[in-house]
Amino acid sequence: MVVKPGYKQTEVGLVPNDWDVVPLADLCRSICDGTHFTPRYVKYGIPFYSVENVTANDFANTKFISESEHARLVKRCKPERGDIIMTRITAGVLGDTRILDWDVNASIYVSLALIKPNARVDPEYLYRYSKSSAFVGDVEKRALLNATPKKINMRDIGAIPIPAPRSVNEQRAIAGSLSDVDALIGALDQIIAKKRDLKQAAMQQLLTGHQRLPGFHDEWEVKTLSDLFTFGGGYSASRDQLSSEGHCYLHYGDIHKSWKTFIDVRSDYQDIPKLDIPLNRVSPVSVLEDGDVVFVDASEDDEGTSRHVVVVNKDKTPFISGLHTIVAKSKTNELDHQYRRYCFQTTAIKRQFYFYAVGTKVSGISKTNIAKLTLPFPSLLEQTAIAEVLSDMDTELAALEQRRDKNRALKQGMMQELLTGRIRLV
Repeated sequence: MVVKPGYKQTEVGLVPNDWDVVPLADLCRSICDGTHFTPRYVKYGIPFYSVENVTANDFANTKFISESEHARLVKRCKPERGDIIMTRITAGVLGDTRILDWDVNASIYVSLALIKPNARVDPEYLYRYSKSSAFVGDVEKRALLNATPKKINMRDIGAIPIPAPRSVNEQRAIAGSLSDVDALIGALDQIIAKKRDLKQAAMQQLLTGHQRLPGFHDEWEVKTLSDLFTFGGGYSASRDQLSSEGHCYLHYGDIHKSWKTFIDVRSDYQDIPKLDIPLNRVSPVSVLEDGDVVFVDASEDDEGTSRHVVVVNKDKTPFISGLHTIVAKSKTNELDHQYRRYCFQTTAIKRQFYFYAVGTKVSGISKTNIAKLTLPFPSLLEQTAIAEVLSDMDTELAALEQRRDKNRALKQGMMQELLTGRIRLV
């Protein structure tokens, strides 16, 4: 193998000659885990961090222990500013990390590890490397994945190889560049959240008639969904039966996962799962046409009971509605197709779904009950105007999300280059 001048081959690949690759333990004062028994919780007291706090990046909402118990537990492993806290026993994401960049007074559970950097490494640099695909891959490689829950031992955490410049100034420069990109992404996330809140408020006002657009004054109608639609079920097929061959198939799980309330067969065709069966085996009520509304009939929570998508299928592409779906086909032309993307998202409609939902662990709604829901709606002209306003807001949101996603991709590329020394800042 020909090694690039100025670089050397290591166990993590090529790195500059003035970088070292050492076990994580060599860059730490210590690596420790939290208490191995469940403490007695109190209503108010000292925060007690668990896996959930790390994965949600929420250290404000915690359980609490008494000061006397904290004084006993913290002798084992004391969280401090600059420590990196990592999930090491979890059914979720193993090796997820956060840096404690505030003055800490807390205790931790055994499911977490505290990585305490020494003077050889900048804590922020080490944290940035812990977010790299290389670090995550090393955690998974060393983890006891057959354990329930998954876990990684303390000794194995310390053995993870870390590439780092010998110069702490260069480490800080790398961490600073990645931090700047994170700040940009965070600012975009805040703007997106604000725009979503504004759209939600606009929907609640415009879709209930509490706020009218200029030029519209006519009374709204109120009808049951049975007045507007006929209802049918989907064709039952498991996820294992789906592939990239056959007819488009709408799985109820994909409705739950999607943030959109419509699916455009033309633009989304490549991403829609396929079911390879003759179309004559499928009832016509399960074949989706332009303007059909597809509701889920099962959900693990109340919020999910109202999940739905409106079908955009201008080309009349064969599209099969799947298991656990209710297909609503128009009886009349009283509802504009684009308006349908929004009109079932109001609080009033969702409350009706909650009212009729049945079940304990899984909530569901039947075709009989969904037909009973009532929907207020204006004239077609006003529907079109409302849909245009909300669609413009969606377009703005989509542009912001695309910009944020591009910055996330840029950050991933920067991490690959900066954390291996392929690009030097100093």
